[in-house]
Order: sequence, then structure tokens, then C-alpha cells
Amino acid sequence: MNLIQTLKHPWVWLCRFRHRCGYGVHSPFAFNLITQVIYQRTPYYGYAELRAEEKRLVSQKGRLWRYESMKVKRLLFRLVNEVQPTTVFDVGTLAASALYLKAAKQGADYTSATSLEDLFLESGVPVDFLYLHDYRHPQLVEEVFKICVSRATSQSLFVVEGIRYSSAMYRLWKQMQQSEQVGVTFDLYDVGLLFFDRTKTKQAYIVNF
Repeated sequence: MNLIQTLKHPWVWLCRFRHRCGYGVHSPFAFNLITQVIYQRTPYYGYAELRAEEKRLVSQKGRLWRYESMKVKRLLFRLVNEVQPTTVFDVGTLAASALYLKAAKQGADYTSATSLEDLFLESGVPVDFLYLHDYRHPQLVEEVFKICVSRATSQSLFVVEGIRYSSAMYRLWKQMQQSEQVGVTFDLYDVGLLFFDRTKTKQAYIVNF
């Protein structure tokens, strides 16, 4: 997240105040996700170890290694822990979030790619969990989404970073929401969540994260 986005956050929080803690949400699935995953404040078993490992590696990896906020990294951990994916795809700037994605479901098949050329999907392998984080390059985000959406299953979850960080990313986010494969979505400002279970009524939620 850049400095401008950091400065905007108090204003964003105020504008989204009524979209907090699951107020007004009637869907059991959405209410559970908001209250028990997105707003979960209980320290998970791995947080302290992950924080220590992140600090240890930062000198080797450079400043981009820590560009994501701690709340986003911990949210990723909770989301993976919740959906228990078999495959995890991490596409974008190599960052400390990789530690959190891998720790939340040890044994999952983890794949990392920093560009379209690096993204290799074996035939028949589903994309259970995708973290797509390169908001400075919306075209890459769009291309990766188009490739991965065809591999999504009813249990898949895609997390897209920076959906409100630029007009181009917001337009792309709206297009993703309208995809016929996508079901329930959550706009957390810093990230967007796309679920693919079409047995649930297609709905778009805004959450004050």
C-alpha cells in the first residue's frame, strides 16, 4: 500500500462505518465470514513465529518484502485457514504474505509467480485459492484472472489486492464481480474476495475492514 492510500484510510473507514461487524447481513455464510474470519481478532498460533521470520528475512528480500499491511497478511492467513485449499497460487510482487499463505495450510501445493510467464498451471489442477496482488499493473491482474477463473471450483476463493487503489483497478473489480462464474463477493477496500459457489445467491457485500 502506498503513502496516499495510507493517508486515505481514516476517511475510508468513516465512509464505510455502517458496513461493520456484519450489521444488516442476513446470509449465514456472509455473516460467519465477516464475524468469524474477517473480524477475528484472536491471535492465531502462528502469528508470533511468522512475525519473527518476516523480520529475519527482510534484510535479504528488500523493502518490497514488507509492503503489505499486517492486517492484510493476517487476513490471508485466516482465509486460507478457513477454506483449507489444496492448491494456493500467489501471483504478484514477492512479499512476506507468502509466509502467511504457506503457514495457514501446511501441505497445500503452493505456487508463486511474479509475472504471467511464471504462472504455470498443470492440466486439470484446480485453483482453490488465488492471491492476486499487483494492483500497479491492472492488465496483468486481468490476464491472470482470465486464466485462473476457468480453473475455479465451487470451493475456490480469489483474493484481489488494491481493488479501490485506482480507477482502473476498480473497473476491473466490477468486471470480476459480474463474471458468470463468480458468486458472492466482498469489497474490503484493500482487497476483494471472490467466491465461486453458485448455489448461494449472487451478492456483493461491502465490509469496513
